Amino acid sequence: MVPSEIRALFAVASRPEVVSLAGGMPYVSALPLDEFGGMVGDLIARNGAQALQYASAQGDPRLREQICEVMALEGVQACADDVVVTVGAQQALDLITRIFVNPGDVVLAEGPSYVGALGTFASYEAHVVHVAMDENGLIPEALEDTLARLRREGRTVKFLYTVPTFQNPAGVTLSADRRTRLLELAAEYDILVVEDNPYGLLGFEGEPMRALRADDSERVIYLGTFSKTIASGLRVGWALAPHAVRAKLVLAAESAVLCHSSFSQLAVREYLSTQPWREQIKEFRQLYRERRDAMLDALETLMPEGCSWTRPAGGFFVWLTLPDGLDAKAMAPRAIAERVAYVPGTGFYADGNGRRDMRISYCYPEPDRIREGVRRLAGVIEGELRTRDTFGGVGHRGSSGVDTPGPEVV
Repeated sequence: MVPSEIRALFAVASRPEVVSLAGGMPYVSALPLDEFGGMVGDLIARNGAQALQYASAQGDPRLREQICEVMALEGVQACADDVVVTVGAQQALDLITRIFVNPGDVVLAEGPSYVGALGTFASYEAHVVHVAMDENGLIPEALEDTLARLRREGRTVKFLYTVPTFQNPAGVTLSADRRTRLLELAAEYDILVVEDNPYGLLGFEGEPMRALRADDSERVIYLGTFSKTIASGLRVGWALAPHAVRAKLVLAAESAVLCHSSFSQLAVREYLSTQPWREQIKEFRQLYRERRDAMLDALETLMPEGCSWTRPAGGFFVWLTLPDGLDAKAMAPRAIAERVAYVPGTGFYADGNGRRDMRISYCYPEPDRIREGVRRLAGVIEGELRTRDTFGGVGHRGSSGVDTPGPEVV
């Protein structure tokens, strides 16, 4: 087990003089906190004996029904009996890895991939094999080539882990035709797909994207969470799995925590029953869209030649690639000295790739604060470029880009 590069930044990024573009914290202050507090008070007054007691490891039955209603917005038709409530989606990912992965097994993951997932896979001694991405998400041809190679080598692939919608960290979204091809390849090579979808309802344009799970109920395990659409501090997520897998998830959850927080589950249940949660999601979408626009405008105006970045249609993150010759990880201390924080790209690869990349987030700071953070970051990059240019070389500016490493990570 190794420390997360994001957690390591918290001590400095939380200082008030530092503009943090590092964390992916939802803007919970946009919730009607007075009403939320009153709702929790009413919950304890009416159902305190249940909310403060042990519960089933599978989760509250009514909450599981409501979770199915939420997933229906993405085309998922599900039975509450196949839902397991977890401590955020992170615990669901840990339980799935515990069930399926033996030391040395291969887990496929996008490159770059969610840092929390990589930490989980490492803790169970999986070999992570990254699959290249571009502005339309995971590349099916790269996935097919990787699966064929691993089959020839006789290596065991347990599952493909993907964040297909507004991906963390790159911000890109898997296109509809690629989703179809991904599922075809999973069937052809007989592997599971773990679909992690924390941001699916936080798109800035049109209706929610159709989930992978909506088109394959037997091969896709869907992970969801209320951390982004209600509040991360409640720590309520879930897994929707084929029935046989669901039974193992319940056993693994009992082993890990005995049962999950009844209080948090009932608070979410009460929120979904009594509050206009769909309208609240619309408010979040508008808020994050304004902040996304502020970041993209600032990047376009202030970033020096040679930088490129993604243009997310939802979620929390932009993936920025530096000009040739610069190292985002080596540059991070200077950025902190200039009072701006980001996450170096190496934290999102299992093999140390991503040295020219960084994840910057727009979800938490106010728009003016975002612009100031980008201004400071641009100044740091310009200083690094002056140093680089001592040795020659000129970069090329673009408006999008995702680093695409080689496929193998051991």
